[in-house]
Amino acid sequence: MASSFLHKVDIPFKKATFALGCFWAPDSIYGVVKGVLRTRVGYTGGTKAAPTYRDLGDHTEAIDIDFDPNTVTYEKLLKIFWASHNPASASSKQYSSFIYYHDDEQKDLATKTLKAQEAKSKKTVLTKIVPATEFFVAEDYHQKYRLQQHREMSKLLGLSSTEDLVNSHIAARLNGYIVGRAGVKQFDEESAALGIDENLAKEIRRLIQKNEGNGPSC
Repeated sequence: MASSFLHKVDIPFKKATFALGCFWAPDSIYGVVKGVLRTRVGYTGGTKAAPTYRDLGDHTEAIDIDFDPNTVTYEKLLKIFWASHNPASASSKQYSSFIYYHDDEQKDLATKTLKAQEAKSKKTVLTKIVPATEFFVAEDYHQKYRLQQHREMSKLLGLSSTEDLVNSHIAARLNGYIVGRAGVKQFDEESAALGIDENLAKEIRRLIQKNEGNGPSC
């Protein structure tokens, strides 16, 4: 990976794992949340060994998030979860709604917010709250999918492998910014720290402004 960019952030973190439909959209949604360090998309919750996109078995598409609890709370990540999909809509197992908790605190918070969501929507929420199990990282072409559509930018960042795509902090951020998540103000506040020069920043601002306000899509 290109060393001038902020790829590695080595601080204590916690994990959050969610399934809310096609995983490309949440990868962008969560990638620009302040306090999110890294994201990866993949398959989890099932029994099939070594699932793939073409042979998923009983797994579900999900996003696995490393976050700094001193900057963003798990409650905030849950709030984004509920706001970013329709948890009352029935789907196939591949695209079902799940919260995979990593400890009892996450389980309790997830249960509390599910009840609040049902009371607010007056609909039966189909989201299941279950323990996190092994997470199988998806194929490289699924990781930071929106960023990878900008090949020159990905090449400039030095993102040449699955490991690069899932471990890079700047990749997570730009995968959200370029589809209009967050906004120019937030981007400008952190662009220098990310190692982005003015030429690249200008192109990213253009993409933010072009796509801002568009809903998440797969």
